[in-house]
Parts: sequence; structure tokens; C-alpha cells
Amino acid sequence: MLEAVVANMNAFGRIASCGVISDYTNSRKHTTLSMVDVIYKRIMIQGFLVSDFYANDYNDFMSITRDYVCAGKLCVLEDISCGVESIPSAFAGLFRGDNVGKKIVQIDKE
Repeated sequence: MLEAVVANMNAFGRIASCGVISDYTNSRKHTTLSMVDVIYKRIMIQGFLVSDFYANDYNDFMSITRDYVCAGKLCVLEDISCGVESIPSAFAGLFRGDNVGKKIVQIDKE
């Protein structure tokens, strides 16, 4: 997918990359990214971890996000599986990219 993105980027484009859980156990071979487009287009690719920003911005993020959710400006996507028996397939699905939004296993209705 990165190859298609880079091919369609404008000069001086920027790519932020985070969240590759589906690649942890991916046995398929990946194609090599041609660096020619990256260099000629002067594209910047930067990976980051959520923890890079957690300490400084967490409280502000929670306050603003809570307000947006309550006001209906932000939708929460949850993929809910029910019951203890669904845990193995729910966990495996994370690595296949089966879920959309936050994966939750609801153990009990209460």
C-alpha cells in the first residue's frame, strides 16, 4: 500500500506512520519501496509511537475528545465481540485487520 501512496504523493509530501499490528505476524512477502519517488518528490516519512506524545498531551486530548464525543462531533467506532469464547478469534482478528475501530470483548452484559 505504501508504494501506491508514494506514487500519488505531491512533492514535499509528508507521511506519518503508526500502527502496524497486522504486520507483526504477516508471512506474506512485502515488495520493496522504490526510494526513487521518495527522493525525487522530497517526501518525508516519519514513524511515531503514541507514547511519544502521551505525557505532554494526554489530559488535553481527553478533555477535548470527551467534549467532541458528547457534542456528536466525533463518532466512536467499536467492534464488539460477546463472551469469553470469542477472545481467541477476536485477538487473532487484530493481526488480520478484521476489526474496524476499537476491538472490545464484552464478557458479561452487566
